[in-house]
Amino acid sequence: MKNVRHYFALFLSLLILNSCEQKKEEVEKENNSVGLKDAFKEDFLIGVALNTSQIEEQDSVQNKLISTEFNSVTPENIMKSLLIHPNKDTYNFDLPDKLVALAEKNDMHIQGHTLVWHSQLSPFFKEISDSTAMVEALKDHINTIVGRYKGKIDAWDVVNEALNDDGTLRKTVFLDVLGEDYLSLVFNLTQKADPEVELFYNDYSMTNPNKRAGAIRIIKRMQEQGVRVDGIGMQGHWDLNRPSIEEIETSIVQYAELGIKVDITELDVSVIPMPWDFSGADVNVKFESTDPTMNPYPKQLPDSIQDQLAKRYEDIFKLFLKHKDKINRVTFWGVNDGDSWKNDWPIEGRTNYPLLFDRNNEKKKAYHSIIKLKSDSK
Repeated sequence: MKNVRHYFALFLSLLILNSCEQKKEEVEKENNSVGLKDAFKEDFLIGVALNTSQIEEQDSVQNKLISTEFNSVTPENIMKSLLIHPNKDTYNFDLPDKLVALAEKNDMHIQGHTLVWHSQLSPFFKEISDSTAMVEALKDHINTIVGRYKGKIDAWDVVNEALNDDGTLRKTVFLDVLGEDYLSLVFNLTQKADPEVELFYNDYSMTNPNKRAGAIRIIKRMQEQGVRVDGIGMQGHWDLNRPSIEEIETSIVQYAELGIKVDITELDVSVIPMPWDFSGADVNVKFESTDPTMNPYPKQLPDSIQDQLAKRYEDIFKLFLKHKDKINRVTFWGVNDGDSWKNDWPIEGRTNYPLLFDRNNEKKKAYHSIIKLKSDSK
């Protein structure tokens, strides 16, 4: 009996030791695994939008994740005019300077976001009704910001969300005062301020046929006027079913036919319903609702939905790889689910799970589904 107990104890010890070794190997394998930026380095840049705390490098876990997984950064909010240029004679460069320093330290591409946008707009722009004064205000705004980061920021979203969903130009103070050619004006001003920087037009719902036609029209108009447009940003604020892969593909192909780069920007895939079949990504749209079906997963995401999200990302990235000759960059709008603006939009207090990393910065099934595309292709 004594020998049996001895051998059983020895067997148990070996079993525990083996289990520990296996876990150690798994941890080492995870730590040494190829990040997104390396997996897709031959295809396109992998970018991320950073908030203030991430730009200030306040969380060591996120710092490591950002530097390991991404090779392009976009400021989520700090370069929008309300924050970077709140008053006519006031500029706030502290956080933008920190973003540039972070990107330089990690050898990252920088996408400036955004020079001209009707939302989060500095109040003084709204008070301008004279065309000469508006041109001077835009010239000062662009020369000061673009000039400061000349040779440091690689590309600018020069104009953001200038179109309605039907493809017509959105009514803004810039359109009211300067007319449609305000687009050409600000692209030319940006090019003059930094001749080497790449110039992009960025918008949401860019797979919508009417909006796509409107985007193509304004790009062609600028091109016919001799204005340089280097690329178009297709915001990827999508969900589990819409838009279809076919709609996304048609849009990529048609934009590329303009002879410009196609960036997939602001990518996140919502897993919770939009209220009353609302579509789009206008941050100013808000709904009020206490309907629990509008917030179906307040605590955690069920495995069945995790699987759907992983499949959706897999299908999307298969398409991106198919058209990697046209796509320059794919940027996620946030590091992890907790960062996402979709938690509170368009209804306050909702919990969403649209990104590749969960609230603990752990890789989700969706992450592994797109990494696997590259490992399977080797």
